[in-house]
Amino acid sequence: MNDVRQRLMKCFALVFPELSPAAIEQASYSTVAKWDSVAAITLLTVIEEEFGAAIDLELLPELNSFAAFEAHLGKCSTRGAS
Repeated sequence: MNDVRQRLMKCFALVFPELSPAAIEQASYSTVAKWDSVAAITLLTVIEEEFGAAIDLELLPELNSFAAFEAHLGKCSTRGAS
């Protein structure tokens, strides 16, 4: 498991402690009942703190799953900014 994925899983586990690691990897706004607007902002804040990067709030509708966050962070790490 790469570093970004491992750190992102930690963030999701903090916000959604009821999810198993397998459920985290499949997590999305439509599959996690507790993923509401407050949870989305909380998750964004936790991820920003973990990765030391600011994520534009305008991207939040697109960042609606574990995979979407992972892809975004992967792109950011190759560019050096988010």
